[in-house]
Amino acid sequence: MTLASARRSVLVDDVIQRLRAEITSGRWPVGGRIPTETALIEQLGIARGTLREATRALIHAGLLQARQGDGTYVRATSELSGAIQRLDSELSDVLEVREALDAQAARLAATRITPGELTRLGDLLTQRATAWQHRDRDAWIQADHAFHQGVATSSGNALLDNLYTALGPPLRRSMTAHWDEHGFNGADHRGHEELLDALRAGDAAHAARSATANIDATDAWRGTTPAPPSGKS
Repeated sequence: MTLASARRSVLVDDVIQRLRAEITSGRWPVGGRIPTETALIEQLGIARGTLREATRALIHAGLLQARQGDGTYVRATSELSGAIQRLDSELSDVLEVREALDAQAARLAATRITPGELTRLGDLLTQRATAWQHRDRDAWIQADHAFHQGVATSSGNALLDNLYTALGPPLRRSMTAHWDEHGFNGADHRGHEELLDALRAGDAAHAARSATANIDATDAWRGTTPAPPSGKS
């Protein structure tokens, strides 16, 4: 590698990190279109070739997605999330992974969760119930996932939290597709109050059991297993 090409490589790496920071910070939200090439070249003070090389790297990593004739969009907030999205997993596959993550997240959160986080989870269940009453599918999915993500965050384990975040997009896609096919019904509106009670009580074993029961009930809602008496989802 020549000195000139080495300098170019360093510059491209710097641009990659600057673009990545816009994505991971949320300033460029998932699903949103990033600024045009012309705007980025002006903002960053770089050559078009350098920008395109950095953009290609982020597309390859799964963070960005180029749409012919429409620009470049944010696909994921991390390389892990991008890789999982490229797998185009079935809902059953995602749920099998979630069963392990949910139980461990609940177990850890029971001893680490803060009063503020408990309040936040309670608010999310209220939003979830309201969305169900109004048959607002998208709001229900958003509140439901935010609740689970909140439990993962409350576990205090950053790796587990990141893994759960990465599973979010394929999970929401799969659930939306299921409802598009079968209609917005079958998922019990009551939700995860038992899990929240266990977290409030600091009962790790009960929290883990409740988390597992919720996944089993989601399978039942999908018609893959007999429905449990509680009807949780």
